[in-house]
Amino acid sequence: MKKHKSNLSELEEYLNYPFRNSQLLEQALTHTSYANESKTEDNERLEFLGDAVLELAVSHLLYLSFPQAEEGKLTKARAFLVNEKSLARVAHKIKLGQFIRLGKGEEQQGGRKRESILADTLEAILGAIYLDSQDFFLTQKIVAYLLKPFWPKKVEELEEKKDYKTLLQELTQDRFGDRPIYTLVDSFGPDHAKTFKVKLTLPSKKFPEFFAQAPSIKKAEQQAAKKALFFLQKELNIKNNS
Repeated sequence: MKKHKSNLSELEEYLNYPFRNSQLLEQALTHTSYANESKTEDNERLEFLGDAVLELAVSHLLYLSFPQAEEGKLTKARAFLVNEKSLARVAHKIKLGQFIRLGKGEEQQGGRKRESILADTLEAILGAIYLDSQDFFLTQKIVAYLLKPFWPKKVEELEEKKDYKTLLQELTQDRFGDRPIYTLVDSFGPDHAKTFKVKLTLPSKKFPEFFAQAPSIKKAEQQAAKKALFFLQKELNIKNNS
């Protein structure tokens, strides 16, 4: 087992935040594979909270940083900054992988370097910081601190770096005035190697639903969005610029 509990102060230094309740940080670092083996609480609820806190914090920071930027550009910038790959990059910078509590199977399969686990754990930590501090703006300062090395000088720097969910949402908003809906319909497999199945429903009911499965919900959503995007581009005779 890698270091975690006895070295949480080291992680707190990387985060630039000292926890009052260290149990919150321990829970944020607890992957489901470890929780199932040790009968402890996993970090999924904290991840759910942290995801929302992160999106609001980044939205606010972008709004303040780029007062002349239009809504579309801010949306694209946010999508780039909070996607799985970008969050995993932040997690690598603060050496988060060495602190995560993983089950034996996930450990053996290289879970400490898996982008989905790193990104989800980082979101869980932000949820834990929010609960520990009871202060959104303090949490936002931590978000700003963590993202500072990756923050753009100009919002246009991130315009071309779009993922499939962003591209699809732009298209459906433009053509149908609404966004697609993603629904988790199933999950299966052992805890250290779960597969998630997602359904994507487009705003117009005349189009089919799209399904995809992947090792994380976010990846499954991206794959479903890719299928739907290519379908719509062909159906609506739109040139593929992605």
